[in-house]
Amino acid sequence: MNLYFFIARRIYKEKSGDESFTRPAILIATSGIAVGIIVMIISISVVFGFKDEVSNKVIGFGSHIQILSQTQDENRQILPVNTDSALMNILSKTPHLTYCQEFATKSGLIKTDEDFRGIIIKGVGENYDLSFFRKYLLKGTLPTFSSQKSNDQLLISQSIASEMNLDVGSRVFVYFIDEHSEDIRARKFTVSGIYQTHLEEFDKQTSITDIYTVRRLNNWTYEESSGVELVLDDMCYINSSMDYLISNVNHTTDSKGFVRCAFSIRELSPHIFSWLDVLDINVVMILILMLAIGGFTVMAGLLIVMLDRMHMIGILKAMGASNMMIRKTFSYFAVMVAGRGVIIGDVISIGLCFIQKYFSVIKLNPANYYIDTVPIQIDWGYICAINLGVLFISSLVIFGSSFLMSIKSPSSAIRWE
Repeated sequence: MNLYFFIARRIYKEKSGDESFTRPAILIATSGIAVGIIVMIISISVVFGFKDEVSNKVIGFGSHIQILSQTQDENRQILPVNTDSALMNILSKTPHLTYCQEFATKSGLIKTDEDFRGIIIKGVGENYDLSFFRKYLLKGTLPTFSSQKSNDQLLISQSIASEMNLDVGSRVFVYFIDEHSEDIRARKFTVSGIYQTHLEEFDKQTSITDIYTVRRLNNWTYEESSGVELVLDDMCYINSSMDYLISNVNHTTDSKGFVRCAFSIRELSPHIFSWLDVLDINVVMILILMLAIGGFTVMAGLLIVMLDRMHMIGILKAMGASNMMIRKTFSYFAVMVAGRGVIIGDVISIGLCFIQKYFSVIKLNPANYYIDTVPIQIDWGYICAINLGVLFISSLVIFGSSFLMSIKSPSSAIRWE
């Protein structure tokens, strides 16, 4: 067995007497590291969970990338994108593409006998992925969307339903203004379902119906759409996919001469993602603070142990132990203390994270946080990095602070009181 490790283990496991400070110092150092680990792991799990939850909701409304028109008519209205086979063939070759889907939008005024409000009707076809709205469906059913015929069904949010006093099965008129003739057109819809994502910025204005209806309201052909949504395998692939689209789609014209461009979800909702990016700064500050506190706690605990073990240090040096041997011994001791603190911190923090993840013990006000419970995303890579970082910094701090004691001469160390 390694001599340094053997001595360090004896110091760590020895049950000291009433006048010894070794055991309390070990408990303090272990507790400091455990608390630091708990705070760091829970902090990154909550922040990553929050960012992932909010990002997925924004992406659910607008996908990862959208192909939009940049051409306006004489009334400064954005003209449609011509989604012909040539464009769709280019989009199908986008790296990391899961699927692409056309959509059409139209602003309208939803009105009941008691109230009215503005909304945006989003039309989608039969190939549109509805898993996002299915996940947040509160009541009713999702409409049967089609690009060939109208079913006059409408999916609305709980915010709109509450404000307008609507429920599943309610029939409601939506009024639209023709941009060219300025005529008002009315359309009667039946509420087939109600969803709620708690992302009020979108919930308060977005309703879903079939794309056939919206195209007719816009006086568009079956190949004209407000844009095309591209859903990728993961958000981390946005940059590489955008590089391809910038080269092959941006500032190109379709058969009607309309200019089109690709926009990432970060460009379409910059305020939300900028806000989420600020959270990373908070995580960094927490990690730095906890590592500093943990390092200080370990250093203080080690100095107490070294002072308490000064006689032992003197005897070891009298027997021929070098300063490096003393430093290595206490470095092993530090790893034992830090290792135990890391294990305790991991067990408690991961346990708390799993409890919150699967039982949602801590609730939030969705009006302020966009979600109704504290989200958790456990990233094992970051947890391993935190553990290794704590062990490394603890060993480094201990190795440096051990210089304060290892330079003592044997006689002075033995006479230490």
